[in-house]
Parts: sequence; structure tokens; C-alpha cells
Amino acid sequence: MNRTVVSAVLLAAAVGLAGCGFTPLYGTPGVTAQLASVQVMTPPGRTGQLIREHLDDALARDKGAAPQYRMDLAVSETRYPRGVRVDNVATRYEYVLTANYTLVASSTGAAVKRGIARAQVTYDSADQPYASITAQQDAQDRAAAECARKIQLEVAAWMANQARS
Repeated sequence: MNRTVVSAVLLAAAVGLAGCGFTPLYGTPGVTAQLASVQVMTPPGRTGQLIREHLDDALARDKGAAPQYRMDLAVSETRYPRGVRVDNVATRYEYVLTANYTLVASSTGAAVKRGIARAQVTYDSADQPYASITAQQDAQDRAAAECARKIQLEVAAWMANQARS
């Protein structure tokens, strides 16, 4: 009796999902392959390098294939003191990373998508110089990972919509 009920529920769920038109983002034919064919170009510097590494991982960059798209990135960083002590020394900072990207088709050289990804993280500033530098670098890495995730999702959604039309 119990197996019959479970089987009936699973069958009903399968029939219901089959008719709803649901398609997973990465289930769209060609989106994963298109994401892997994006070559990321970043400005020099630590933050540019971090965001490029995170994007290459997120997009699963295929370095053996010719890129179909080039992504040009421009990054801007801002650091705001928060949590100021009585002696006017900040103990906490807010780090804001903004990444402007342009996706360019390699075949035509035309910009096909533009966007902005923004990430805000906070970190403590310790009295020890090494600990403070390490905390700031960790904040840069976390913000770069968040911007890369947002860019990946925006580009994947755009590619999925292009594949449908």
C-alpha cells in the first residue's frame, strides 16, 4: 500500500512538471558551452586578477577552444570607515566593489550585453598591521567572488534568452 501511494505521487508530480514548461537555466541547449567560451579581460591589479579567476571558475572557461565572446571588465573600489573609536580610529570598514562589464561578440566586435555588478562586504581592522592587511585582502576576495557570481547569473540568463529566440 505504501509503495503504491509513493509511486502514484511521483507519477503525478512527473506528469505535472512535464506540462508546466519549466526549463532549468543550464538545461537550455548551448548555455553551458557559451559560458565556457567567454574570455575575461580585466584591468591590472589584485582585484582585477581576483575577479577574473572567480569568473573563469564560474564560467568553466575552456582555454582550448576559441572564445566566442570577450568580456571587458572595469572595476572600482571604495572603502568607507565604519565603527570609529573615541580616538577617531576606524575599527571596521565597508568595502564596495563595482564591476562594469561589456560582453563583446568575437565574430563581429559588437557589444552584445552590458551590466554592472556591485558587492558590499565589511571587515574588521585590527591594530596589528599584518592582521589588518589580511582582513582587507579577504574582503577584496569575498567581494570579487560575489561580483563574479552576479555576472555569471546575468550572462547565463541573457544567453538562455538568446537561445530561446
